[in-house]
Amino acid sequence: MDVTWWKSSYSVANSACVEVAVADGGASVLMRDSKNPSAAVLTYSRESWGLFIDDIRTGRLRRP
Repeated sequence: MDVTWWKSSYSVANSACVEVAVADGGASVLMRDSKNPSAAVLTYSRESWGLFIDDIRTGRLRRP
């Protein structure tokens, strides 16, 4: 699958971040570890990814 990966502009120099890509004509969002791009890729439906982002934006998901 040929997709374009990107990571947040908030990523730090130590590369401790994830990369995301859109696949299947926008139906899926892929996520991988930027330090190990050949490892496993997680796949989320567009709907579940949207709910995840909404939870982050509203503060329902916070680091302890």
